[in-house]
Amino acid sequence: MPNTLIIIPTYNEADNLRPMTERLMAMEPALEVLVVDDNSPDGTGDIADGLVQANERVHVLHRHEKDGLGRAYCAGFAWALERDYEFIFEMDCDFSHDPAEIPRFIEKSDAEDADLVLGSRYCEGIRVINWPISRMLLSLAAAKYVKVITGMRFTDPTGGFKCFRR
Repeated sequence: MPNTLIIIPTYNEADNLRPMTERLMAMEPALEVLVVDDNSPDGTGDIADGLVQANERVHVLHRHEKDGLGRAYCAGFAWALERDYEFIFEMDCDFSHDPAEIPRFIEKSDAEDADLVLGSRYCEGIRVINWPISRMLLSLAAAKYVKVITGMRFTDPTGGFKCFRR
């Protein structure tokens, strides 16, 4: 696997961060993780610090307040672009994005010379965790809207599982 960074924004992910990071670290030696924590009151930041101490492939950015998912990703990308990663992923910490799919994203990017590969929660059935029906319907409606407006065949344009190739 090429030099790859997984950016994981966190807020109150104390229960998920260690198992997710362990799963990612078991995959490939070229894979690294950047946790971007928004000052989680549940101790997520402390857990991230422990993971950094235990594994040199885990990194953490501590932000002083809950400042939003988009800004967490911007901070993560700024950090990543200062380093030499070939692939940079956006990924949730709650296991709604399956780490086992990471090699498939990279293969797809290589095979189709794609700079961006998007994951979808709707290609093979519906795969969402702990969502109220209203949120799922809103996501599906957004996908239909994007298809109509752009003519592009997105199944999940609002999804957060993405792979960018540098």
